[in-house]
Amino acid sequence: MKKNVLVFGSIAGLVVALLMMASMIYYHYHPDFEGGMIVGYASMLLAFSFVFVGIKNFRDKYNDGLISFGKAFRVGLYIMLIASTIYVLVWLVEYYCFMPDFMDKYVQHALEQAKASGFPQSDIDAQAKEMATYVEMYKNPVWVILLTYMEILPLGLVVVLIAALILKRKGKKVIA
Repeated sequence: MKKNVLVFGSIAGLVVALLMMASMIYYHYHPDFEGGMIVGYASMLLAFSFVFVGIKNFRDKYNDGLISFGKAFRVGLYIMLIASTIYVLVWLVEYYCFMPDFMDKYVQHALEQAKASGFPQSDIDAQAKEMATYVEMYKNPVWVILLTYMEILPLGLVVVLIAALILKRKGKKVIA
């Protein structure tokens, strides 16, 4: 199981990392946060397709075509955790080395969007206060890591759950 998990987790991590780096390059020339979010979550889904492939590969090649929901969930979870960790590590490098002003620009963009959408000033002030909390949290690397995991883990868990449900396969009972 270890080899299977490492291979497919690494492939998924490489996919999400490469697409994140491509997004960073695109963002440098076209600072569009909404488009970046769509590309970001699409790249996560693409990367997590390797959860399906990894579970199926384990089931068919190493487990005689059978796998319980629990085992499938565990295999998918480990693949997803490896990919998510690579995602977090790549974001740390991108953020600290290439985009240390990301949060300031993101907050400015979000507040400008709120103003342009015609939200009442009280809502904009509340959003500014909430965003200031995130800016403060982003000054601590531990919070950067935790917040970045919170971007990818929920989607990953949903994919793992769906993959485990779809790919589980029980053996036929033999009556003697």
